[in-house]
Amino acid sequence: MRARKLSPLELAEEHIRRIEGLNPRLNALVDFDPERVREQARANELASGALAGLPVTVKSSIATAGYRCEIGSLVNQGHVPSRDATVVARLRAAGALILGTTNCPEYLMAYVTDNLLHGRTNNPWNLDYTPGGSSGGESAAIAAGMSAGGLGSDSGGSVRVPAHFTGICSLKPTPGRIPGEGHMPPCVGPFAFLGAIGPMARTIADVTVMFGALAGQDAIDPLSPPLALRTPSLDEVRRMKVGYFEDDGLVPVTPETRQAIADAAQALRNAEFDVRPFRPQALEPARKLWELFFVRCGAIFEEPLVRGREGELSPVYRDFLDRAHKAGPLTADEVLTGWAEADIIRGKLLEQMQEFPLLLCPVASVPAFRHDERSWMIDGQQVEYLDAMRYSQWWNLLAAPAAVVPVGRSPEGLPIGVQVVGRPFEDEIVLQTASVLDEAFGYVVPPIA
Repeated sequence: MRARKLSPLELAEEHIRRIEGLNPRLNALVDFDPERVREQARANELASGALAGLPVTVKSSIATAGYRCEIGSLVNQGHVPSRDATVVARLRAAGALILGTTNCPEYLMAYVTDNLLHGRTNNPWNLDYTPGGSSGGESAAIAAGMSAGGLGSDSGGSVRVPAHFTGICSLKPTPGRIPGEGHMPPCVGPFAFLGAIGPMARTIADVTVMFGALAGQDAIDPLSPPLALRTPSLDEVRRMKVGYFEDDGLVPVTPETRQAIADAAQALRNAEFDVRPFRPQALEPARKLWELFFVRCGAIFEEPLVRGREGELSPVYRDFLDRAHKAGPLTADEVLTGWAEADIIRGKLLEQMQEFPLLLCPVASVPAFRHDERSWMIDGQQVEYLDAMRYSQWWNLLAAPAAVVPVGRSPEGLPIGVQVVGRPFEDEIVLQTASVLDEAFGYVVPPIA
């Protein structure tokens, strides 16, 4: 497009055709109007900017003016924001075309994408499998080539698990590097450090371009730091020691997941990185604190939003609320003690990362699973749904940047991603390291596409 060999309208038409052909089977986009896309493309014929003419999608929990942003809930049916979230405004300012908004589980509280409002989203690798959640509509759309890239959000793995399940790349940035204003529900309280809006695309190069266009201080966000973009060289990043671990010693991963980590570690060694086995301490306390904040505090924030309309809630969301209720009422002492413990645990993890500034680990215990699956037998041990996702949850508590790159395959032929984790505010170092793995392995077109 920069060379004027392809116009924004021509590229938009290609994406419109793919959406019209594939979305009926995938159910990834929930608000899509081809004429609106064409109007944007015509208006952007001479646009400039890092994303000029690029057709993108936005998770329906991120305010996008003029588009349905219902957070997958009948409670919010028909909600159309009148103004953009800061990050969406930056997308438009960089020249991107908004194709539409994508499906998510109700109020984002699941690792699958299913709700009573729009139904279930399917994985382009196998329609009987989930694309993950909560940014599952985004990952399915991008993996299938219906979108060139997009925005998801992540408070417990929600851009990383879907990327892992569908064979694409993503970044959960350090909270504040990309503005969170305009996310629904708001990124406040513990979700201010647990959650972040993050870019998703088929390659780390594309994720990096999006990060560069979207990152930057938001003057009205108290967590947003005044950091300029950095461009660390590969030689600079190679001097940082990489620690890798295949499991946490408590919850096993599939043999193929273990192999993907080993293959990724070897690829980094081949690129002259210093890669050594290392499993951080304090991961289990971090997971328990994450659950306190995400599940129990999350329920406190969200239950008032649905009170009186419980009969309209999806089974997936009711499961989330049931888990919170079984833990009992959350006391002020528990919240304050947990908040203090979180700072202590984060300090311990950061102390260990002085020696290993980069970590390589699984995204989850399992690859994508069938829509109705919720537990797995691995190495003779029963692994439950939420426990399988612990490998992503730790880094939300740490507020650390973490990227996902596709590396391996399951026996069913499903993609397996690996996770590159860095210290808070070192997002560019994470992306540079992940780019080495993406060049060695990288995106494969799924069968449906």
